[in-house]
Amino acid sequence: MSDTSHSATASASAVHPGQPGPASQPAQAVKKSRVLLVDDHPVVRRGLALMIDDEADLAVCGEADDFEHALAAVDKLNPDVAVVDISLSGRSGIDLTKELRNKHPTLPVLVLSMHDETLQAERALRAGAKGYIMKREATANVIAALRQVLRGGIYVSDRIGARLLGKLAEAPPGVRSPLERLSDREMEIFTMIGQGASPRHIAEKLGLSVKTVEAHRENIKGKLGLASSNELIRYAVQYSLDQTTS
Repeated sequence: MSDTSHSATASASAVHPGQPGPASQPAQAVKKSRVLLVDDHPVVRRGLALMIDDEADLAVCGEADDFEHALAAVDKLNPDVAVVDISLSGRSGIDLTKELRNKHPTLPVLVLSMHDETLQAERALRAGAKGYIMKREATANVIAALRQVLRGGIYVSDRIGARLLGKLAEAPPGVRSPLERLSDREMEIFTMIGQGASPRHIAEKLGLSVKTVEAHRENIKGKLGLASSNELIRYAVQYSLDQTTS
């Protein structure tokens, strides 16, 4: 069960130097933007919370570890922004982003990922996210991303932004990557295959049966025109390597 009541204490009024007197007035407290954290790793949530709560204008108002708890937390806590891990147990962060866009269209979502993947960034933005950033980014970049989406802007790293622009500039009209044929769930499984995950591990992570994962693998092979599981693994691993080195 996730913790949906993370407390955040408003910063105390600053004390100004000088002689106290009737004319002295306390400084007005900074209004903090309320941040909801959605990640299925408690250690990651804790690290993010410590980082965010250290800022004068940001405070974590709650935490959730999966799709259903996240929706309940948004309804209960009314955050100003949600930080969502792309790879949740059960339904994915992409699914959650789509649902939040439908139910809470004014709530900005910043998607976090372990992986520097242009296609996943595209999918997150198409799902309604206002930003996409890697977990390994420097603290200052994560905070900058939060403030950017809170101001109504879009945030992606310079590296991913350059890739997206390059893709738009280089792609012939009407030509799509074969991977764009995959559904969000299929792309999630394809990415995990490229990271070396077995069908059983994928099933446990996503809350699916091994049989369902195998069915998705067959669909992926068909959409990509691959003849065997070995070809699928090679394709997925090469994609993962390309994303890491490009």
